[in-house]
This record gives sequence, structure tokens and C-alpha cells, in this order.
Amino acid sequence: MTHEKSITAFNGYIMLFLFLFLLIGSIIGIFSTGNPIWALGVLLAFFVVPGLILVNPNESRVLLLFGDYKGTVKKNGLFWVNPFYTKKKISLRARNFDSERLKVNDKLGNPVMISTILVWRVMDTFKASFDVDNFENFVVVQTDAAVRKLASLYPYDNFADEGLDEDITLRSSVNEVSDALEKELEERLNIAGIEVLEARIGYLAYANEIASAMLKRQQATAIVAARHKIVEGAVSMVEMALDELSRKQVVDLDGESRAAMVSNLMVVLCSDRDATPVVNAGTLNH
Repeated sequence: MTHEKSITAFNGYIMLFLFLFLLIGSIIGIFSTGNPIWALGVLLAFFVVPGLILVNPNESRVLLLFGDYKGTVKKNGLFWVNPFYTKKKISLRARNFDSERLKVNDKLGNPVMISTILVWRVMDTFKASFDVDNFENFVVVQTDAAVRKLASLYPYDNFADEGLDEDITLRSSVNEVSDALEKELEERLNIAGIEVLEARIGYLAYANEIASAMLKRQQATAIVAARHKIVEGAVSMVEMALDELSRKQVVDLDGESRAAMVSNLMVVLCSDRDATPVVNAGTLNH
């Protein structure tokens, strides 16, 4: 057998009533008759007790008879099974696992600190009990291995100077990375009968040794992008100004005057500080 087998155990309330009946009746028989044969009833009553099991909501009992798997009780309530059964309790509740922050290398070889938050539960009690040595420790180890593999498949971020054209990055593609992590964990944990309910990156940052340099790099990239946008807008505004002046015939500019006006407007529009105007009291050529 390689899969879980659900079984329905005998009603425990009936056996509990039988235990009380045997125990009380045997004690009364011993004191009323003095016959020691009634002691067998007491022994039989206590033989019934080990077979009683209580299954709470979202819990299960895995039953074995001298190493032979007999089935799993998942139904809630009080039940009675063979007293010789070994009864192992396994919780079916959803569990959270917040992994430690691991230092791994991304696709570009940059060291990053990463951790994951995993929500999981046991679906197949047979696999969880017998296909792995300790299913809880198995979840921890395989989650760390999956995170290390995932981090090596994607860059932390895209940088134009590296010539990358990656659609998925660890920092910006949260949904895609989480889906890939869930798929990887499902494949790894299936052997233990574990269902992955959710997996996502809980912490992500550059390692301390390169965090400062990468922050400066990100700032420089942002500044370059902002400057590019400013220059693009300034060129459009200068072009519009010259076209309007020419169309409305406000002033007739020769090539040298147009170049001077373009230079002055570009300085004013692209400067990161307020421009200080200089009033020309003479002509445009003086």
C-alpha cells in the first residue's frame, strides 16, 4: 500500500458504556459474592480502555497492528479500535512556516538575503508517516532547498547597463515568483503527502556586503531616468516655443539667435535649480 486508507472505527460510546458496566458489575459481584472469578470482569473492563480514541476536528489517527498499516481515522468523535493497535496522532490543520533568512546568489551572482512564508497541511497521512522520516523536518529542509533554487533562476532586479531583458525579477514580479515557488514546493513535498496552500517571499534584500553599493546604483539609475525624461520634455517645449514665435511672427530670429535661445531655454528647463535671469537692456545682439 502506498496511499492513505480511511476507515470507520466502532462507536466509542457503546464501548465506554460496556467498560463502566463491566467495571461496576464486577466490583459489585466481588463484594457481594466474594468469588474471585469476578476479577476477570475487572481485567476485561480495563482491556477495553486502551482501544478508546478521541479524534478532534482536523485531526487523525493512523492505526498500525504490529507494523502493519490498517488505516486512518479522520471522522471526529469518540471511537473504539483494537486495543493492540498503535495509534499515531497527525494534525490535519493548516500550518505556517516562516523560514530563516538565507544568503543565496541570484541569477547574476549577487548575494541576496531571502526568506519564504509557507502555508501547508497534511493531506495523505500514510505518506507523511511512512514515506519520510520526519515530515515536519522534511518541510523545513525542502523549503530551504526550493528557495535557494528559485533565487538562482531570477535576477534580483533589472539594470539597463547589464543588457538584461528579464521579464521576471525577484523584486518586481511578486506573483510570478510566488507561483514558481509554489510549483517547486508542490513537487518536492508531494512525496510526504503535503499540500501547499500558499508560498510567497517573506523577505528580500541585498546582502550587507553589497547593499550600500546596490543602493547607490539604484539611485543613479533613477537619476539617469529622471534626467532623460526632463531633457525629452525640455526639447519638446523648446521646439514648441520656436514654432509659436515663428508662426505668430513675434520676432525674426536668425541662426545665431535661435541657437542662443535654444541654449538659454535648455539651461532653464533642465537645471535642477531655479534660474537667475539676466535682463538685457540693449538689443538682442548686444
